[in-house]
Parts: sequence; C-alpha cells; structure tokens
Amino acid sequence: MTALALLGLVAAGFTAGVVGYVTGLASIVSYPALLAFGLSPLSANVTNTVALVASGVGSFAKSGRDLTAGDGGRSLATSSLVALAGGAVGAALLLTAPDDTFSAIVPYLVALAAIALLVQPYLRRLLDRGGDSPRWWIVAVFVVSIYGGYFGAGAGVIFLALAMLLTSLPLWHSVLLKSALLGVANAVAAVAFLIFGPVDPAAAAAMGIGCFLGGWTGPPIVARLPAEPLRIAIGVCGLGLAVWLGVSG
Repeated sequence: MTALALLGLVAAGFTAGVVGYVTGLASIVSYPALLAFGLSPLSANVTNTVALVASGVGSFAKSGRDLTAGDGGRSLATSSLVALAGGAVGAALLLTAPDDTFSAIVPYLVALAAIALLVQPYLRRLLDRGGDSPRWWIVAVFVVSIYGGYFGAGAGVIFLALAMLLTSLPLWHSVLLKSALLGVANAVAAVAFLIFGPVDPAAAAAMGIGCFLGGWTGPPIVARLPAEPLRIAIGVCGLGLAVWLGVSG
C-alpha cells in the first residue's frame, strides 16, 4: 500500500472517528473507505473493527472521567464485562458462521434503533420509565455487543437508542457510554481477528491513527451541540444507514 493510500486511510479514520462518536455511524465512512482502497469485504470488515478500537480509546482518554465519576465506575465496569463477552461471541460467529447469516436482518435492526431514537421521548412516556432499567440494559449491552463484534455498522446507533430508553442518562453522557462500550466490544473482537482473521495490518494502523484523533475530537463537539436536534439528526442518519445497508447488502 502506497504512502498516499495510507494518508488517505488516516484521513478517512479521522472522519470516521468524529462521525462515529457524534452519531454512532463510523462504519458508514470507514468500511467503504477500506473497500475503496482495495480490501476484500471480509478483510475490510475485520480491519475496520480493529481500527475502530482506537476511536473508543481516543474518546475515553478525552472524557472517560465523566463516566467513572461516583458510582459510574462500578456501572461501567459491569457493562464493559458484558460488552466484552458479547464482542467475543460476535467475533466467533463472524469467523465460523456463513457471511450472510445476519446480513438479511441488519438493516432492519439499524432502522428500528433509528426510529426508537427519533421517538425516544414518546417511548419513555409510554413505558413510564423515568429512571434506569439495569437488568434490561445488561441484556441489551450483551446482544448489541454480539452484533458489534460480528459486523458493527449501526451498532453505535442501537447502543445510543437503548441507552436513551433504558437509562436516565442525558444525551451527551449516553453518547460517551455508547462509544466506550462499543470500543470494548470491538477490542475483544479485534484480538480474535488479528489472530485468526484476514486483517490488513498497514490499513488498520493507518486508519486507527485517524480514528484515535477523531475519537479524541468527538466529545468536545457533542458537548457543544444542542441535544434535541442532535438526537433527531442521528436518528435520520441511522435510517439512511439502514437503507444503505439494505441496498449494498
């Protein structure tokens, strides 16, 4: 891979890191970029997972103290262990199951999450949930982490929608939590892919550098954006991603 191509992947990684942190849609930038630079679909998928770990590291390095303050550290540790287990299951599925096992339902999952995010205030009132639902949250983290370890495009939107529905966290805090847990799920999957999968090391390293810088940049951006327009924008973009996944799949 040429030096120019590697610089292009750094730039794509930075864009994916920012977009991924703000909206949860990193893979809509990073995955096509890897395909454009000549990687096969499977290699692009596993290389993408490895590179996106750096985005979660960057955002947590920038604002992780906001998640660990008070009792948040204990809650984050529990959720992270569950995400770790889910990511491992997802990675095992990708490496052992047929490639199209989940492809048929992925667009519908992403669309459902996007719609849930768009109507989140109404769903909260309908469900009469003014506080946390820790048991359902743990189940949700495990299931979404399986998907995140398997493919991951749109997993951030699903995580964010569930955080907004099942916890009482504000949007900016939910975005940070989404990024941290998705990073954990990606990390355990990345280890498996590095050992057993067709990862392109040069592409993963170049995109990872960009993803780290993008993840570092994301938290200050979200902190300055109005919550309601941001929630709606993420939901609309999530629907667009669902359509893209359906067409490209």
